[in-house]
Amino acid sequence: MEKEGTEMVEETEHMIVKNGAKDPQNAISASDSKEMRAVVLTGFGGLNKLKVTKKPMPEPQEGEVKIRVKACGLNFLDLMVRQGNIDNPPKTPLVPGFECSGIVESMGENASGFEIGDRVMAFVNYSAWAEVVCTPVDWVYKIPDEMTFPEAAAFCVNFVAAYMMLFEVANLREGMSVLVHSAGGGVGQAVTQLCATVPNVTIFGTASPFKHEAIRHYVTHLLDRNADYVAEVRKISPEGVDIVLDCLCGENTGKGLGLLKPLGTYILYGSSNMVTGETKSFFSFAKSWWQVEKVNPIKLYEENKVMAGFSLLSLLFKQGGCSQVKTAVQALLNLYNHKKIKPLVDSLWALEEVKEAMQRIHDRGNIGKLILDMEKSPTPLVGHMKKTIVTLGCEHTNILTMYI
Repeated sequence: MEKEGTEMVEETEHMIVKNGAKDPQNAISASDSKEMRAVVLTGFGGLNKLKVTKKPMPEPQEGEVKIRVKACGLNFLDLMVRQGNIDNPPKTPLVPGFECSGIVESMGENASGFEIGDRVMAFVNYSAWAEVVCTPVDWVYKIPDEMTFPEAAAFCVNFVAAYMMLFEVANLREGMSVLVHSAGGGVGQAVTQLCATVPNVTIFGTASPFKHEAIRHYVTHLLDRNADYVAEVRKISPEGVDIVLDCLCGENTGKGLGLLKPLGTYILYGSSNMVTGETKSFFSFAKSWWQVEKVNPIKLYEENKVMAGFSLLSLLFKQGGCSQVKTAVQALLNLYNHKKIKPLVDSLWALEEVKEAMQRIHDRGNIGKLILDMEKSPTPLVGHMKKTIVTLGCEHTNILTMYI
């Protein structure tokens, strides 16, 4: 009888795996089919505040689409959310994440434009890091047939932000020059690809030296992020640049404004330097804020320079910018279909590996976008081991990881 019982269990597990569950231990049985796995942020702070647990599965409300998630995007903003380093952070516990891709599972009332089984990508106002999400239909877009789920999860935030900054805010045109910080990151890679769609655009990009070889073909002039990039830009272009994209919370505002040509545009779109360690340090935060350079408004008009700020998620979630975002997505999908742009995926991580993925972003080790892959099994934890990251779009060596 014991042998028969073992055989029945093995057969059942085989059927579950055969039907698409990545691991029998994590498979959702019929008795708890209304539950799902999700990453939960239990409080603001370090990586220990994140855990993967079961949560009730959401159902679509009026005007919403229910999506069975295949992949989720990780952004630097997610690190800031984890630490509470954002304006008016939501209450914890919460499920983080702002973008995902997957398959339409059902529709709420008055939601149209999609069919069950459609492959889609979507913006989500939190709660993206879960097996199932529900989000307004206006924030959902069909995925081109050639686009993979990881690529789709790397598309929304980075490419839409890059497109709107370049073409809506700065009015990028033929023959202009652009300086972008963190050229190897998700937004940086999107910026460089979009600049290449406009004739004769010169791209200056700052990045850590170890990333230079992988991104060299995207950037006209690569600069060491820790060196005196202003002097290097001046050597190449004494008159300066037309556009500066700054994700460093303005700590180099004076340098960036000084590099602008007359009628040039300086855009502040991030504050990655505010993430100063694994946990939120009020001393480091205050130090970073104190180091933000002050801007003299009189000099702006005397020198004919433009300073702007851009937050895609504020535009979409707080300011009713859905139509502008939709226009940008349509333009971007057209560029993708004509093989002008392609999301660059750095690596794929299991949901249970979210802490390691976040650490990789914090260490600025990624070239392109990190993705949580719902169908990827976590790597077994075995003392000291070499862990191979699944990488797409660029090459990386194995990373030595210590597990405790």
